[in-house]
Order: sequence, then C-alpha cells, then structure tokens
Amino acid sequence: MRTETIDAFILRGLRGRPGSTAQTFRTWLRRTREALVWVQRGEAPPIRIAADRRPQPPYELGKLNRLRSWVELLPGRARLDGLALMALTAGCGLAPGEVPAVRGNDLRVTAQGMVVLDVPWLGRLVACRSGWEQTLAELTQAAGDGYLFRPGRKVEAAKNLVSSWPARYRPHPGLPPLAARRLRTTWIVDLLRQRIDPALVADAAGMRSAAALGPYFHWVPPLGPEQAAALLRGPRP
Repeated sequence: MRTETIDAFILRGLRGRPGSTAQTFRTWLRRTREALVWVQRGEAPPIRIAADRRPQPPYELGKLNRLRSWVELLPGRARLDGLALMALTAGCGLAPGEVPAVRGNDLRVTAQGMVVLDVPWLGRLVACRSGWEQTLAELTQAAGDGYLFRPGRKVEAAKNLVSSWPARYRPHPGLPPLAARRLRTTWIVDLLRQRIDPALVADAAGMRSAAALGPYFHWVPPLGPEQAAALLRGPRP
C-alpha cells in the first residue's frame, strides 16, 4: 500500500476509465493506507492540503512560441523531453498524469499527415493540433516503442515525473516556467476560441461532459455582433 504502488495502479490498472473515477479510487486507496498505518504503527494521518482545482490560465501565443523556441535550443535529451511535454499537452491536450504512459507506437501518422493518438488505455481518440504534427512525427520516429517523455526510466509511473522536468529546466528571465496543466489549458482554450463544439472538446479532453469546460470560458472572448449574427443566420439554402 505504498503511495507509489497506488499511483502505478491508477495509471495502469484503470486505463480507459474517466479521470474522476481514477481520482475516486486513488482517494479511497490512500484513505485505506492511512487507516492501516494508524492500526499498525499508531501514526496519525498526514495533514491534507486542499489544492486549487481551478484551471491555470493559458499561455499567451507569443510566450508559448518563445517557450517552444527555448526548448528547441536545449541540449540532447532535454530538448526531446521538453518538446514531448509541450506536444502532448499543448498539442494533444493530455492531462499531466497521462503524459508518462505515451509510447512512440501509440501515435499514428495518417496518409494526410495527421497525427492521432488512439490507444485503448486512453479511452478516447485525440487528433493532435496541426502545428505540432511535424514535431510529434519526429519524436515518434525517435522513440520507437519506448516512452516519448523521459524514456530512461524503468517504471511507467513515478512521483513528480512530469513536474520535476520544469523544476530542473527553467527558461530565461521574461518567460514563465513550463507547466503541464497550463499547457493543457492553452490547448482547451484555443479550441474554444475557435468555436469548436464544446462537447467535442470535452470528449477529446477526457471530460465527462461539456459542463466541465465552464471555468475555461473565462478566457474565451465573446463573439462580435457580426460574427454572432452570421452564425445564427446559418448558410443559405
């Protein structure tokens, strides 16, 4: 009942389950661990700190492009890992907990050059954004059947695997640090700003319904009168 064993089970044993289901299982198992520790050792459970569940703000387009340019200049493996982190979150909309499990053979390049992520453990089809297709194709070819992000590890799940990379590699002053959650928010908000069906966005993001997108509309500007009228009018018969 070690925490790392619980986290590994959540990632591997609950593949394809909704994120909320996995979170519920994780909470139950951790509470069970606390009870066992209390019975066996007499140790009190740790203090629970409530994390802010609100989405982080998206990156501005200019800063996102500058962060990408910065990652491109990193040496060796750091460059590939940084690009994989950005491509899988800002390009494919994966949640931070989903990034470590992606392998090179999980991504498929279609005849039209589209890069899609369609594997049973993810439980949904994701078509990656066109601006990241070439990068993902190159990363896929380099990874083979290995992990796309930090392939040197021997376990699929490790504590702080995703968050430790931005903590180690920090961009120069004037740029915000990379954050997987913020990159995913950027992907979601970009789709909503383009007026893509919220139900489709929620499905691609692995959410239960479009209602979960409510907090993200804070960063989606309203339509102008002319654009709104054109959409309401519809095409001519």
